[in-house]
Amino acid sequence: MELRNVAIIAHVDHGKTTLVDNLLKQAGAFRANQAVAERALDRNDLERERGITILAKSTAVEWKGVKINIVDTPGHADFGGEVERILSMVDGAIVLCDAAEGPLPQTKFVLTKALARGLKPIVVINKVDRQDARPDEVHNEVFDLFAALGATDEQLDFHTMFASGRQGWADLTMDGPRKDLSPMFDLILSHVPAPKVDLDKPFAMNASILEADNFLGRILTGRIEQGTAKVNMPVRVLRQDGTVVETGRLTKLMTFSGLDRVPVDEVQAGDIIAIAGLSDATIPDTIASPEVTEPLPAIPVDPPTLSMTFRINDGPLGGREGKKVTSRQIRDRLFKEIEGNVAIRVKDSEEADSFEVSGRGELQLGVLIETMRREGFELTIGRPRVLTRENPETGEREEPFEEVLVDVDEEFSGVVVEKLSMRKGQMQDMRPSGGGKVRLTFHMPSRGLIGYHGEFLTDTRGTGMMNRLFLGYQPWAGPIEGRRNGSLISNSDGEAIQYALFYLQERGTLFVDPGVKVYVGLILGEHSRDNDLEVNPIKEKKLTNIRAAGKDEALLLTPPRRMSLEQAIAYIEEDELVEVTPSAIRLRKRYLDPHERKKHARRSESAAA
Repeated sequence: MELRNVAIIAHVDHGKTTLVDNLLKQAGAFRANQAVAERALDRNDLERERGITILAKSTAVEWKGVKINIVDTPGHADFGGEVERILSMVDGAIVLCDAAEGPLPQTKFVLTKALARGLKPIVVINKVDRQDARPDEVHNEVFDLFAALGATDEQLDFHTMFASGRQGWADLTMDGPRKDLSPMFDLILSHVPAPKVDLDKPFAMNASILEADNFLGRILTGRIEQGTAKVNMPVRVLRQDGTVVETGRLTKLMTFSGLDRVPVDEVQAGDIIAIAGLSDATIPDTIASPEVTEPLPAIPVDPPTLSMTFRINDGPLGGREGKKVTSRQIRDRLFKEIEGNVAIRVKDSEEADSFEVSGRGELQLGVLIETMRREGFELTIGRPRVLTRENPETGEREEPFEEVLVDVDEEFSGVVVEKLSMRKGQMQDMRPSGGGKVRLTFHMPSRGLIGYHGEFLTDTRGTGMMNRLFLGYQPWAGPIEGRRNGSLISNSDGEAIQYALFYLQERGTLFVDPGVKVYVGLILGEHSRDNDLEVNPIKEKKLTNIRAAGKDEALLLTPPRRMSLEQAIAYIEEDELVEVTPSAIRLRKRYLDPHERKKHARRSESAAA
């Protein structure tokens, strides 16, 4: 059977997974009466809750006798490692672009990777049914982006389609019949080349996706680059340096059909397959016949830019809410994660019972922490730090910089420019984007963006859109002012009392409710001033033997400020930690004892001097 391998790549929320839903439906991948969830490929709980794609997935449909393997990829820059290795499995790419928002930073990122692979993308202007759609302008912007990224003449001569993934139609012109997605299928068949492979060479493939299955064990997905794979054939696994990691057999061989993996006895080069039976093979190892001695080339993945410390939960409530609390369990889980997640690095920290975990951004590491939390782990997490390096030529210290694209209403542009400038942002461009909105482009250190997103949403009344893209390493930008307010810190163990909290709320913003367990060193809220303040949250009202003439006034508490995991991680300072358990997220001081805190603060001050 003829084959086509195509990836769907785009900026976050431009409609990739919804489009794949309709491609599957119209190609007959589901029964007529089959109940299918919206965004069927987002099977992970976190993906469904957040409405984002985190893991790349492979699916396949048949159209006019040709099998089309379709790979859905994440849109967030934090999960760019998924996109980079997926592009090695395909011969074509559909670049989706929102008809109102136009090309955004992640569009630029995925397009850069696709053009570098020599792919000739098909551009789909999606969501043309939006009221604020501007498809012709967006088409011109996409062409300008292709040219700016150094596309060849052949790549610049790209095909464009106009579509509504939600309504399930695509056409080559804006005034087409708008019936279904058959024009897109036909364009894939005519424009995406069939895989160029050598069937006579011995079997070899690169592992691109790794996942665990309760019945089959470790499953590796990738494209066969040469030869033929057969069930039970002997294979060996080669690392990139040519060392043999393991030898084994392909106990299970599966291809994709709709949302399912279908067992087969034999698959030829060019097809995307999933295999089981290997215990040590990982990404991007080469799985090949025993006579193959050289590994297949693998795409280098961009290095991590952000690091966090994962520690055991050594607080007074440690071990009460989770099942997995030891450093050995945390270590095993983190090293298992890096097998399938090529964009994450883990190493043992100098501090006892802690590990340095590096990744692409706060969202990626936040998803890992949330996944571990749901698996029953208890952790304490340190403040994110950017990974700096020394320039080999000049010896200068360099840090990661990002390109930040901000869409805001004109009335909020002033405060956004002011805040980003304070965080060492350098404005590159400012232009109206229609509808009373302004598009701002900044280059700024990744450091300056840690903890800013919540502030940005507050400043723009929740209407602003901020997108970011890793730009490269540039000279250290100097000190950046951190959080201006201090913390309200508990000086007692017990349960928070409403009477005490009522009088504490005058001192700042509270993070806890009455009845919540507290301990010495726990952060109860944000102080209204710039210093830390130790307070007593368990103080009760003194009772007297004098009968009151009237009832006590009702003690009305302002609802506490509740933080998501990512907000809490971005909020903390160097001397603070986030305590994460299956049932709670708490903020605490690194050193719980007040005398210990003062001693370390004096030591830090003298070291800085």
